[in-house]
Amino acid sequence: MAFSAFATTTQAVQAPKRTSRVALLLLLPGILYLALFFLVPLVALVITSLQAPAEFGDIGQFQNAFRWENYATVIGQYGAQILRSFFYAVLATVFALLFSYPLAYFIGVKARKWPLLQNLMLVMVIAPFFISFLLRTLAWKQLLSDESFVVTGLKALSLLAPDAHITGTPVAVVFGLTYNFIPFMTLPLYAALERLDTRYLEAGSDLYSTPFTTFRTVTVPLSMPGIVSGVLLTFIPAAGDYVNASREFLGGTGTTMIGNVIESNFLVSLNYPAAASLSIILMAVILVLVTAYVRRSGTEDLL
Repeated sequence: MAFSAFATTTQAVQAPKRTSRVALLLLLPGILYLALFFLVPLVALVITSLQAPAEFGDIGQFQNAFRWENYATVIGQYGAQILRSFFYAVLATVFALLFSYPLAYFIGVKARKWPLLQNLMLVMVIAPFFISFLLRTLAWKQLLSDESFVVTGLKALSLLAPDAHITGTPVAVVFGLTYNFIPFMTLPLYAALERLDTRYLEAGSDLYSTPFTTFRTVTVPLSMPGIVSGVLLTFIPAAGDYVNASREFLGGTGTTMIGNVIESNFLVSLNYPAAASLSIILMAVILVLVTAYVRRSGTEDLL
């Protein structure tokens, strides 16, 4: 009996070890993938951001160094573009949330009794993904141009000054960001609201709660994981976007964002350390803001 109990204990101790080895083997491909396609490029980006111009080299030639002043230089030179990028991203995220929440609520809660309508509306939300991001933005450039029926109609209704323009303004850039990232906000919200138990809403009505109070105290807290996910999926790419703010699309001279500056330094000026420094700064600021936002919203498990 004593030997049997000892053998059973030994097997119980060895089983978790085998399980941990199997789990490690299963995780190994993912770890190697992250190391190869995330850590290695990140290290290369940091090294590039610290490089100095080659002493006897041509334009675009740099040598490895620890030139920390690269960060101070780009912050002083492109501080306005950095602040503008996050300002536009915040506005686009707020507008996307205000538009997407009622839409996701209708699809996920109200349209449950009509599955065909629910599926149709989901397809309409996902449909823009089947068209190129560039083509969608270019289409809005045509729709918001001075000769378009949208602008001429607004001017005819005296809603827009006769000499006013929409393209090339912050309004057009924020509009483009909001439009392009609405699906990224709507889908997480729908996923959270679709699981919402409507009996909680009925209980609020039975307790003589107003619809607004029920929405504020029941619906919003239960859908908070979807809100947090949607905000992150919208804000992060919007802050680094360089398409909407470019002159070829919806932007103009005073709408340059940090993504445009990175693109210009990397492809035009060949100033690779400046482009890498701006990329690191963008990544670090987004990481700090996201961490603070998630902790503030009480959903630390999403980190």
